[in-house]
Amino acid sequence: MAKQNVAEQFVDILVRAGVQRLYGVVGDSLNPVVDAIRRTKEIDWVQVRHEETAAFAAGAEAQITGRLAACAGSCGPGNLHLINGLYDAHRSMAPVLALASQIPSSEIGLGFFQETHPDRLFQECSHYSELISSPKQMPRLLQTAIQHAVGQSGVSVVSLPGDIASEPAPDKAAETALVTSRPTVRPGDEEIDKLAKMIDKADKVTLFCGSGTAGAHAEVMEFAEKIKSPVGHALRGKEWIQYDNPFDVGMSGLLGYGAAYEATHECDLLILLGTDFPYNAFLPDDVQIAQVDVRPENLGRRSKLDLAVWGDVRETLRCLTPRVAPKKNRKFLDKMLKKHADALEGVIKAYTRKVDKHVPIHPEYVASVLDEVAADDAVFTVDTGMCNVWAARYLTPNGRRRIIGSFSHGSMANALPQAIGAQFVDRRRQVVSMSGDGGFSMLMGDFLTLVQHDLPVKVVLFNNSSLGMVELEMMVAGLPSYGTANHNPDFAAVARAAGAYGVRVEKPKQLAGALKEAFAHKGPALVDIVTDPNALSMPPKISSDMVTGFALSASKIVLDGGVGRMVQMARSNLRNVPRP
Repeated sequence: MAKQNVAEQFVDILVRAGVQRLYGVVGDSLNPVVDAIRRTKEIDWVQVRHEETAAFAAGAEAQITGRLAACAGSCGPGNLHLINGLYDAHRSMAPVLALASQIPSSEIGLGFFQETHPDRLFQECSHYSELISSPKQMPRLLQTAIQHAVGQSGVSVVSLPGDIASEPAPDKAAETALVTSRPTVRPGDEEIDKLAKMIDKADKVTLFCGSGTAGAHAEVMEFAEKIKSPVGHALRGKEWIQYDNPFDVGMSGLLGYGAAYEATHECDLLILLGTDFPYNAFLPDDVQIAQVDVRPENLGRRSKLDLAVWGDVRETLRCLTPRVAPKKNRKFLDKMLKKHADALEGVIKAYTRKVDKHVPIHPEYVASVLDEVAADDAVFTVDTGMCNVWAARYLTPNGRRRIIGSFSHGSMANALPQAIGAQFVDRRRQVVSMSGDGGFSMLMGDFLTLVQHDLPVKVVLFNNSSLGMVELEMMVAGLPSYGTANHNPDFAAVARAAGAYGVRVEKPKQLAGALKEAFAHKGPALVDIVTDPNALSMPPKISSDMVTGFALSASKIVLDGGVGRMVQMARSNLRNVPRP
């Protein structure tokens, strides 16, 4: 049997770690690894058109599966293209291993063609970034990188010169058992008892939930019922906590709606559950705050805490709930539920008023129809910008749907690449890319990846021919919009020319039928929907402190924004409030 080289050993270890595919663009320094994949049945090479897409796709796959995913870029400019998607994966706590191939090892530091230093460049967007400068570092260095990515839920980067990849792997190299899943973290009894005492003393408690509540829906509902607490959420917590939630008071923050803001400010004790909510201007500074998070570095970095609890949300609540005394008084909860329903009623007409006749089409109406037509287990990938608003306010979670976006990093052009990664996980599952025309056109070349791999992703394109969120930012600053207009082609015609299904929608009455036909198509499809560029959105509470970093405007052309089926849920919850 021929001796294994470093590239073959590298690929074998990825397979042992559960990696099923490597997203990337081929290049000379990558050739040994790509050839090793060609000869390995357990792993596939996924050719994309841009390395940024490779990193976004890997990040999405990791978020869908919870397992390690991988991407690769060739030396210099090739692996540099990975950086934006890796930042997103890292900030989304997605376990991703990135292979950054490197120039010949003998030329490093000598200004060689395409020379960069990826082991330095990727340090800020990774838990681990190291160079393999000798075959003797294998397999330990790669195994260490994998343990960092999985154990700390983020990115690891391994830089590998092409010549080293072709060298023989070391004899009798020790291969350790790989950790491929994370444990749960239980807080100490002292912290749990302190939190229980705080809850028992407080008359009004509010829970504010983030993505750390994934897998803890039942525990949060049981806890909220026992302490009669309203439950709000951040955007990344929406898919995990909003469904089947009789305590729901909506979402706070810059895309928020409902009574979540009031519930977090009018309580005696606010408990932050698994959220690194970034907008501290929306958090109160005059109530007690406790925070539960599995990542200790997140504790207290957004607000002053009265108690920090290091632990997994589900395990913490399993320990905490039996220790708190049940509360009898529902007055605060019922007050917040009524405020929530009233707030949603106040904006519902924003998307019901003559929307079936309005041209250009209201994007709120598009999102509402999409929510109705899409599958109950659909995966939605959402572009940054106004698509975030429509997803936050119109997509209805149910415990089976997934909603993925660049919610922490805030990158443009994320939706289509993330849809690629989500669709590779399961070709039978409906994957919908909610794309803006700006984001879609930025990485439009990878629409060809859908066609090449026959991925049945459905791109729903909100085409308002502008960078709508940037226009809002300019309005906030009192500036005229400038440089925000897009001169777009007929994207449906572009899709058809590429070999996919494409349809353009310009009238509301065409919308539902066009979406249903596209979703029924077996291959990739694009629905180009011409939407109203003046349909923008405001958060429920505005202050001067909240303006920084986001678009807020009191302009007359700004709509309050509708709320889709959420108003039905709020009405239902209100009907269940006990009557005296």
